Amino acid sequence: MAMRLILWALLPAMLAACASTPPDKDPVQLRLNDLEARVERMERIAANEVQVSQNLDEVQGNLRELRGRIEELEHNNDALRKQQRDLFGDLERRLNAGGGGAAGAAVAGAAGGAAAGGAAATEDAAGSNAPSPTEQAVYGQAFDALKAGSYSIAITGFKDFLHTYPNSSLGDTAQYWLGEAYYVSHDYDSAAGAFRTVLKKWPDSRKAPDAMLKLGYTQLEQKQYPAARATLTEVTKKYPGTDSAKLAADRLRRIPAQPSQ
Repeated sequence: MAMRLILWALLPAMLAACASTPPDKDPVQLRLNDLEARVERMERIAANEVQVSQNLDEVQGNLRELRGRIEELEHNNDALRKQQRDLFGDLERRLNAGGGGAAGAAVAGAAGGAAAGGAAATEDAAGSNAPSPTEQAVYGQAFDALKAGSYSIAITGFKDFLHTYPNSSLGDTAQYWLGEAYYVSHDYDSAAGAFRTVLKKWPDSRKAPDAMLKLGYTQLEQKQYPAARATLTEVTKKYPGTDSAKLAADRLRRIPAQPSQ
């Protein structure tokens, strides 16, 4: 009886002790928790890889775009070099043929520098007014820009020269090369106007045959075929025996009888 009383007295303490002892953790739940943690880590890694892949695709796309631009620039540069070779090859042919007159002097002057270009062109300038060293330098700088393919700079230079020195003995050649600068820039309306100015203001200039020839070329570029035929034919009649007349005759032979519009 005494023992039972003692057990009943200790029972509350024993129950409290059992309640405070944590139960053993479920191994299955522990495994699931571990798998969930691994899945979360793998998802984070996969998301990072997707982002890296997207960034890589973007970089590769930018590289392709840059390569395309480089190829385009290289193509344009080749076309520009060919255009320059054609332009100055035409001038060299005139010089070698002995019919270029002031054109030959201007080319020779540009090859020797700005000041030398003005001095050489002076030998072919109409009249006895020799250009000043300043005129020679301004003219030479504009021609050097044309020779280097900096056509917009050449246009500005020749226009400034003609505005500053309207009575210069280099005016006819400056006006002619202004037309050439417009021509190689494909501004054919302005080119035609510049060549017509040479013919109107300096009809007896040594640049007149060249200006009339290039006016015919310009009209061909504008698809004004009847006008071009008339202009080139006039070159052959008005300046027979010159290199400009020979070039005009050659171009006339290559114009189709019925050119496509």
